[in-house]
Amino acid sequence: MNETFARRLTGLAGIATAAAFIVEVPLYFLYSGPPPDSNVLARLLIGILALAFLIVFVTAFRELVKAANPAYEWVGTMAFATGIVYATIVLVSSGLEAGAVIAADHPIDPTITVSGTYILYGSTSRLMLALFLTALGYGVSRTHLLPRWTGRSAFLLAGINLLFVPSLFFGNDPAHFYAANGWGTTALMGAIFSYWMLALGVSTYRSAARRIPVDSPAPPALAPLTPRH
Repeated sequence: MNETFARRLTGLAGIATAAAFIVEVPLYFLYSGPPPDSNVLARLLIGILALAFLIVFVTAFRELVKAANPAYEWVGTMAFATGIVYATIVLVSSGLEAGAVIAADHPIDPTITVSGTYILYGSTSRLMLALFLTALGYGVSRTHLLPRWTGRSAFLLAGINLLFVPSLFFGNDPAHFYAANGWGTTALMGAIFSYWMLALGVSTYRSAARRIPVDSPAPPALAPLTPRH
């Protein structure tokens, strides 16, 4: 995979991931009480699609780092590994929620009822996402793949995620900002990550147009001028 193609694939996957997450997050705030099953299953399905696109993103990003500078392939691999772990954690959480909703004979709010997802969506996801963002930010900064703001914002967002890791000590009321499953710990952080991913995806895709493929032929050299007598 050459660098230009890797940039395009990474960018498109990032945009698709962000778009799906941006559609998903508002669905959590449509109902004040237990939402209907259709709402829960729809947002979970959209989230699953987003995570599938995220898997493509982290895979393409690893190849992009490798193509740009093989010396930092290990950074791309770390971003890939932590991104896969993050996606797996959220997929498991989605499965637990979907199973509980399908099995219940009345509407339930799985963000409260399914206790097994409290720290999966909260502390565990925040820590894995912080590691992923740190690796991504370091890889971008050291290889100069993208504008400086991408690496710096990745570090900043990683730090914010780390601030929410201790949220497991603060109860399970989704209405509380800093609860284990609170709206700040889960929904707000998810929304911030979504829009950041959208900006990153657009920047990565646009950067492909400014790159000269490494396998493109070099322009012919000009022949030296011969003085006329």
